[in-house]
Amino acid sequence: MATTPKHWFITGVSTGFGAALAELLLEKGDKVAATFRKPEQAEAFTQKAGANGRGFVVEVTDEAQVKQGIADAIQHFGHLDVIVNNAGYGSLGSIEEIDAAEVQRQFEVNVFGPLHVLRAVLPHLRERRSGHVLNITSIGGLKTFPGVGVYNASKFALEAIGESLAQQVAPLGIKVTNIEPSGFRTEWAGSSATYADTSIEDYRSTVGENLKGIQGYSGRQPGDPQRAAQIMYDVVRQENPPLHLPLGKAAVKGAREKFAALVKELESVASIGDSADFPE
Repeated sequence: MATTPKHWFITGVSTGFGAALAELLLEKGDKVAATFRKPEQAEAFTQKAGANGRGFVVEVTDEAQVKQGIADAIQHFGHLDVIVNNAGYGSLGSIEEIDAAEVQRQFEVNVFGPLHVLRAVLPHLRERRSGHVLNITSIGGLKTFPGVGVYNASKFALEAIGESLAQQVAPLGIKVTNIEPSGFRTEWAGSSATYADTSIEDYRSTVGENLKGIQGYSGRQPGDPQRAAQIMYDVVRQENPPLHLPLGKAAVKGAREKFAALVKELESVASIGDSADFPE
């Protein structure tokens, strides 16, 4: 049975999940407003997509561009159903060795960018009393790793934004899902990432070894972006979609391990925590 076409607004469509998702949606007959940083990329997408797709030049760190992009997409397609906060990258290195400017850039793209999108689009979704926000976070938004701390921090922040937003907009008919991938064959660990050299000897066995593993893994990750795209297509058509959706066996395993360990630790200190309140 045919499904009603949905109208999507997706940030960061030049590579990775954004590119895979946009391609699948056009094949399925949905309509796609796709953002790019370069005009030639936006134009190429528009030409290829035909009537069901249009590229927009939007740098997510520029709030004015984001507002204009959302407004133009609504004007072009009439309305928006699904908003995908996909644009992002990984800043990798020890917390001590990533400089302040790079930390700022990591948060500008991975946190402030999605917030710009949400502020611009929520009035439209509230007016329609419908919509679905997909935040592409990461298993790194639930679980930390050495050498990934600054990236982890940005994705933990996006996780929190999504969780709080879900409570905020549930009475309005708007849904939120945090998509939490593990390793997928995108450019995340390759050309999209920035690496701070591990020059501090004390960190070579932790940060250094983990980053070597990440770089060596690039291009051989088990996650399939096309399968992830199909899952996202399906999840926005569910009546009761999940708030959290780990993608990939490593993501599911990592989430289980993280929360099992957290519960175990909590139980070991619960009596201490309880004792901090005034006596009843």
